Amino acid sequence: MSKNDRYHDVIVIGAGVGGIYQIKRLTDLGVDVILLEGEEDLGGTWYRNRYPGCRFDSESYTYGYSFSKQLLDEWHWKERFSSQPENLKYLNFVVDKFSLRRHMRFNAYVESMTWQEQDRVWLLKLRNGDAYRARFVVGSLGPLSAPTLPEIEGMDTFEGDSFHTFWWPEEPVPLEGKRVGIIGTGATGIQVIGEIADKVGELTVFQRRPNWSSPLNNSPISEAEMAEIRTRYDEIFANCAATPSGFEHLPDRRGFWNVPRAERIAFWDRLYETSGFAILAGNFAEIYTDEAANREISDYIAGRIRRRVHDPETAEKLIPKDHGFGMQRLPLETHYFEAYNRDNVHLVDISATPIARITPTGIETSEAHYDLDLIIYATGFDAVTGAYDRLDIRGVDGAPLRDKWRDGPLTYFGFMTHGYPNLFMIAGPQSASGASNFPRAIEVNVDGVTGVLQHALANGCTRLEAELDAERAWVKEVERSYAKLLLRKGKGWFVGYNSNVKGHESGRNRFPAYQGGGARFASLFRDAMNDNYRGIDIRN
Repeated sequence: MSKNDRYHDVIVIGAGVGGIYQIKRLTDLGVDVILLEGEEDLGGTWYRNRYPGCRFDSESYTYGYSFSKQLLDEWHWKERFSSQPENLKYLNFVVDKFSLRRHMRFNAYVESMTWQEQDRVWLLKLRNGDAYRARFVVGSLGPLSAPTLPEIEGMDTFEGDSFHTFWWPEEPVPLEGKRVGIIGTGATGIQVIGEIADKVGELTVFQRRPNWSSPLNNSPISEAEMAEIRTRYDEIFANCAATPSGFEHLPDRRGFWNVPRAERIAFWDRLYETSGFAILAGNFAEIYTDEAANREISDYIAGRIRRRVHDPETAEKLIPKDHGFGMQRLPLETHYFEAYNRDNVHLVDISATPIARITPTGIETSEAHYDLDLIIYATGFDAVTGAYDRLDIRGVDGAPLRDKWRDGPLTYFGFMTHGYPNLFMIAGPQSASGASNFPRAIEVNVDGVTGVLQHALANGCTRLEAELDAERAWVKEVERSYAKLLLRKGKGWFVGYNSNVKGHESGRNRFPAYQGGGARFASLFRDAMNDNYRGIDIRN
């Protein structure tokens, strides 16, 4: 080992929600561990995404960590769906409360990782020239941490400000009186549009494919309500652990076709007015699997959009025709559809009139030129595998991980992958994290990783690798979890689709997230770990 190489038993990569909990668990055990974070500070998603309207779509009190009663008693969530600044404040509060910052290294962007079989360690090289070695590495890179930009002629010629929402500046961006163009109407675009429509001079929305969206229905949380929530935390987390999506919203088990249509409509009216994912997670299970049931709920939501958008032609452009409700990641919105009732908001359908180029003064489509002062790219992420693809990871015999995953991720429970010993992942591809309430899922991941590492370090085990047969069996299980779901036919990141990423245009990573529900995932994962770490080849 070179004198310039820093060695630790465990290195965690990423100081987001998952990495913070992982470093907490390992430092509690006295493990020789540090965390490397490429950004200037902690927070992950909640550090970098500063765009207007950025907030939880999980109820705040279901999103926070559950590991400390003292933490739960001290923190007051101010809104049912907390905003980005408050979320970042919360994560800093957690880190400072448990003195975790001293175990973190910032501006420490890992560019490559190479497995060294002879020494059974990983060599990590950083952008700043530093190098580290570790027996074990835990990647907490985040499924939505690799932003993507479209490839449009002239993007570098625009003379105004322009940036991806992920790179929204820390300093305030002047919006008053500005002519703003936003490309993209996914979850991020929908949040931004609803937030800035009444703050800009003109807002032109460039939409390729509309998304279904339902109301967030946010509200403040009073001192009295927060006190009541604190008395229910055990119940809240138990409810989340028992539901497929990790929320408190329970699926309706009456059976879609057993309930008369008039009652279904009244039921949906109540769900639509309820906060969060109630209309999705608290609905009939058949809307996910039965074409006719999904068509009916889709028609209902379409009707709601038509009632909220005054111009019938605009309303029709905002209603998806290529997929049913809930068949892609569902954005939750606040005043999004009402934004299009404003005289200063304009919708451009770029599926009909494509963007030809970006010019020094705006955006030119096949039909017209739009003069702009600011261009916002709400064009999404290279989801689930993107952050790992951008990191040059080379395992046994120098095999690149991105090559192994070229046609889709291959993992064991989303937390290990064969051929890459001693590498663990939190919220990795084919875990349940991408399809459920994120922190509820990552706590299961982190607890599992912690148990394996504790066993290995206590028993002098130097090489842990997912068995190939176990990995193949899990990949089949993930495929089965999609089999009956209508979302398998969609064009979203749940099936690896992203038109901005080469190879993803038609859904390269067909099965990137386990769709069998968080409760079932946790049960299967814990059973394997409790059965002498079944599926992992452990060597001294």
